[in-house]
Amino acid sequence: MVNRFFEKVRETVKKLFSLKDTPHAIAGGVALGVFVGFTPLFGVKTLLALGLAYALRCNPIAAVIAVSLHDVLMPFAPFLLRMEYDIGYWMLSHPHHLPPTLELNHPHLHLGEMLRWTTFLDLGLPLLLGSLVVSAPAAVVFYFLMLTVVKARRGASG
Repeated sequence: MVNRFFEKVRETVKKLFSLKDTPHAIAGGVALGVFVGFTPLFGVKTLLALGLAYALRCNPIAAVIAVSLHDVLMPFAPFLLRMEYDIGYWMLSHPHHLPPTLELNHPHLHLGEMLRWTTFLDLGLPLLLGSLVVSAPAAVVFYFLMLTVVKARRGASG
């Protein structure tokens, strides 16, 4: 089962390298996919990556592949989301401090409280801000990495 999973990932990466577009467009699409993949915008990540790729004239297929490959990190999602929340909370607090420790058995947390806008903003804003701080450097690294690899592969084959 694990071998099949890695074979699927390998096939997807091969599709990425076989795209017929400029290295800049492919690398830009991958960078957008990575950027959007780190955000907590579950359910709209693929559409957001696709729309941004079209708007910024990057390869939309590369963006969709990259945002989909980001799902490989799903086992690490709780750690990643907590780290992003901590970063965002720290940036928004004055004076800067980390959030209190997480209580799993919070006696006063009810579904009605979770659906309030204030709760959404208290949790969502730091999470979104922290995700942007994490995703921006990752996107830059993946852009230059993909640009170098695509240029090298095209130079070797052409």
